[in-house]
Amino acid sequence: MTTLLEVEDLRVAYGKIEAVKGISFKVEAGQVVTLIGTNGAGKTTTLRTLSGLLKPVGGQIRFNGKSLKKVPAHQIVSLGLAHSPEGRHIFPRMTIEDNLRLGAFLRKDRSAIEKDIQRAYDLFPILGERRKQAAGTLSGGEQQMLAMGRALMSQPKLLMLDEPSMGLSPIMMQKIMATIAALKSQGTTILLVEQNAQAALSLADQGHVMEVGSIVLSGTGRDLLHDESVRKAYLGED
Repeated sequence: MTTLLEVEDLRVAYGKIEAVKGISFKVEAGQVVTLIGTNGAGKTTTLRTLSGLLKPVGGQIRFNGKSLKKVPAHQIVSLGLAHSPEGRHIFPRMTIEDNLRLGAFLRKDRSAIEKDIQRAYDLFPILGERRKQAAGTLSGGEQQMLAMGRALMSQPKLLMLDEPSMGLSPIMMQKIMATIAALKSQGTTILLVEQNAQAALSLADQGHVMEVGSIVLSGTGRDLLHDESVRKAYLGED
């Protein structure tokens, strides 16, 4: 397998408070890798650092063999690392289609962009039906679909998803997870941060449990699903 992302001894701080305390993990091409843990564990901070929105105070991030230490966020996107952030951050007054086109702002291949817009509509038919509507008129789940579709428009080698099921109804959460499974089957490499540990580990090839800025347990998704400590702490089982 080809290692797409390699994180080594990563440390991130907000002032004097160290939020990520020397974590290391890898993402291989074609894998779904998940980070699970409670609020404040450092999962979102990790993704924001990988995408260049935060600067680490120590450690190494290598993507496709290239160090990202001094690479600005917009260049990280052009290298093939896309981030669908927590809270979605769509542009509510712009149309659904214009939101998607913004995801391709670094691309020049117009015919391929049109094909990828159609791919987003194939993945999320509701977006195609409402393509000329303002994005702010969508439900929370539909906005999550739009955020994922927009991230895919950059043709990423690695797609990072931060809490894609947050605040969604059970039915909409199932749709989002089914879409992630479909992307996996198509060969998309995904780094998934998700509070629904059961859903995340069921999809993941590899998983890492984070607690207060550290990785405390790693394994295959299947192994972590059946780990007694994980089941008690994150799956609500006694």
